[in-house]
Amino acid sequence: MAVSLRLGRQGILFGLKLSSFNKCLRLRHPSQASVRYLFQSPWMLAVSPVKVQMPALSPTMEEGNIVKWLKKEGEAVAAGDALCEIETDKAVVTMESNDDGILAKILMEEGSRNVRLGTLIALMVEEGQDWKQVEIPPPDAAPPSAVLPAGPASVLTSPAPSTSPPPKPVKSGQLRLSPAARHILDTHGIDPKLATPTGPRGLITKEDALNLLKTSPASKAMPAMVSPAGPPPVPSSVPTSAAPPPPPSSRPNIPPLSIPGKPGAQGTFTEIPASNVRRVIAQRLTQSKTTIPHSYASIDCDMAAVMQLRKDLGKEQIKVSVNDFIIKAAAVTLKEMPKVNVTWFDDGPHALDSIHISIAVATDKGLITPIIRDAANKGVQEISANAKTLAQKARDGKLLPEEYQGGSFSISNLGMFGISGFSAVINPPQACILAVGTSRTELQLNEDDQTLRTQQLMTVTLSSDGRLVDDELASRFLDKFRANLEQPQRMALA
Repeated sequence: MAVSLRLGRQGILFGLKLSSFNKCLRLRHPSQASVRYLFQSPWMLAVSPVKVQMPALSPTMEEGNIVKWLKKEGEAVAAGDALCEIETDKAVVTMESNDDGILAKILMEEGSRNVRLGTLIALMVEEGQDWKQVEIPPPDAAPPSAVLPAGPASVLTSPAPSTSPPPKPVKSGQLRLSPAARHILDTHGIDPKLATPTGPRGLITKEDALNLLKTSPASKAMPAMVSPAGPPPVPSSVPTSAAPPPPPSSRPNIPPLSIPGKPGAQGTFTEIPASNVRRVIAQRLTQSKTTIPHSYASIDCDMAAVMQLRKDLGKEQIKVSVNDFIIKAAAVTLKEMPKVNVTWFDDGPHALDSIHISIAVATDKGLITPIIRDAANKGVQEISANAKTLAQKARDGKLLPEEYQGGSFSISNLGMFGISGFSAVINPPQACILAVGTSRTELQLNEDDQTLRTQQLMTVTLSSDGRLVDDELASRFLDKFRANLEQPQRMALA
């Protein structure tokens, strides 16, 4: 008992001395109070987030559009759950979550366009954490001359106010704009420095750009440089004749179009924003026509046997189209002539082991080519079912990446539009594309009995890469294709 009392007194004395020491320390170092306030502030208590970035949903994708968020802020998310719908350069793809947690903050709202790969689009927190206290991380490339805000956090840097240089003027590269805001301001030629940012960390949002557009729709002049902390300048009224030239980064002022035959009359135009699909189509078509030496060859095919076989199958409630027979004939011909089933890469030609036929489908957003895989090993009825399913998914924008990537040969059929014949552009890195026109009825003289008979002819044109398929090989391919199509019994239908 005596030992316990003695230890208790010593503990009390030690506690009193420690308390006095802490009190003395606080008096001698008043900045400790600021440090204690910093670590007790909500900024230090913020929850560390899990970043959700714009993914690459196709090999050629460089940016995407946020179509729709399928989860709301504060909603629980499990790995594999659909987070949002993203429009890529090919289709609208559903993005799935890779982690379990809670969706804490949506940084890119629905309708955000041209979001680059790797851009932070949302934040998640782990289950059990307060999602409302999520910490929004700073931008990855913060300017080195950024000045920390005044307050308790300034004790961590201890700047010398008397020797620090004045803040540098804001440069255009240091502005933070959402994709929608950048598009609006670039379209109307308005300097983004005139906008008042209301988004997180000084982000200029779509609403900020629209508000600026309402107040100064014709603003073209470059304003004076301002400091990061100062308010945006108010544009002064300057006569049109004295206005300075537009900045190099702004869009040039294009004069109105003139109307031929009417001197002095001027027309107008409306700029249409290009979708991701349309931009990629333009890039690939330009790449194809400028880097691939196109060769063309046409041939007429007699479709009488195919038409009769379709009629016979229809009696058995088997509905197939002429295009299904064309797909089958092309696949069988490629199997018989593997030299045409090739592709060109940087180091030269590559022979392909599989025969995947890409079929061109017209959609509201442009042309897309879903793939009939292993078409040579499928019957016409199975090809028909696959083609219908893929075409509908293409029009709905629901194609999966594996359903439109990796084709070896393309077919484009415009016969349903009454086109008699045309030449198609090769879909790189493929070597060929077959353009199919409509069938037509022609009279032909029978040399045996000198009688007239009707023929149902269809013109097909093969566009081939001259580096891989020369004219002689292309001619033999078309001749073999015609033989297969005119005698459909030679092709396996089961």
